Amino acid sequence: MADDVMVASSSEAGLSQVARVVDTFIAPSKTFTDILRSTNWLLPFLLMAIIAMGSAFAVDRTIGFNAVAEQQMSKSSMQADRMASMTPDQRANAVALSAKFTRIFTYCAFIPILIFVALQALALWASFNFGLGAKTTYGQVFAVLMFAGLPKAFIWLISIVLLFSGVGLENYDPQNPIASNLGYLMSSPALKMAGSFFDVFGIWSLILLVMGMAIISRKSMGQAAAIVVGWWVLGMLVLTAVTAMTS
Repeated sequence: MADDVMVASSSEAGLSQVARVVDTFIAPSKTFTDILRSTNWLLPFLLMAIIAMGSAFAVDRTIGFNAVAEQQMSKSSMQADRMASMTPDQRANAVALSAKFTRIFTYCAFIPILIFVALQALALWASFNFGLGAKTTYGQVFAVLMFAGLPKAFIWLISIVLLFSGVGLENYDPQNPIASNLGYLMSSPALKMAGSFFDVFGIWSLILLVMGMAIISRKSMGQAAAIVVGWWVLGMLVLTAVTAMTS
């Protein structure tokens, strides 16, 4: 009887936040099932924020944001033409301003990530609830997105190691820092954007997202994949088109 009480108590307690993070990689169904009990997403967010700031620090110490800004501006034909028409002082001011913005944005990358996840959660919540008749809550969808996004942190971690090892400093791209996707091999900005969606860690996260949404919505993997992958394809097409028009 005592053993039965202990098992029941343990089951009601659910997973710890650390266990949730670990299980995201080794037993993801446990993490996503536990989200039905609690929608706490603080730990994965803190981990991603710390790693993102660590990546920014690595860039700051190894390359410098002035060099990053110059590299990025030279890759855009529109910006390159505009820079060519400036005086040396104007170019220096433009690079300094761009570097300042890039530094702030990079160190605070967790803020736009949080905003993007919030918008993505809204789209998925509406799609599943109104499209499939599911009864998910916004908080559940938000938590699934946070935990499913954890594999993407490996991009920043690998980037930090490579930067401090002196690898790829000359052509560093803060938007695509490591060769984990097809876009890294492309030269065209539009193709780089499209190819960046076919990322090893991004696909891993996408699979986790499909699994997590299927569990919390109590729908089949096929139904969850249709919506999740549908939004993924739409995002790729829109961002590729915008990149093509502005590059």
